[in-house]
Amino acid sequence: MTNNKSVADGYKNNRVGPILRSGDVANAAVEAVEIDNPEKEIEIQDRSAYIRIQCEDECILTRQSMEEMLGRPFEMRELELNLSSFAGQIDTTPEQVRFYMNQHI
Repeated sequence: MTNNKSVADGYKNNRVGPILRSGDVANAAVEAVEIDNPEKEIEIQDRSAYIRIQCEDECILTRQSMEEMLGRPFEMRELELNLSSFAGQIDTTPEQVRFYMNQHI
């Protein structure tokens, strides 16, 4: 029952971030999020088939950090191809993806 309660109460928290299919991009994103959000506590849930990355209120992921972690050129649209879902709202540019909580509810 505890799991059902936590799922039902999920809307009450302010955690946001990507849910990515497991693989090189997801693994790089875990490290890149830590670089791009240095002051944040980051929660990582590895479920074998997917990886959930969450931060409180806002989570930034930049192209530059992804390139550093992958060791190759990276376009943000590649992240979108691996994005199974996400928590919060999302803004995308060629340089970064921002997941955030809309405070105007």
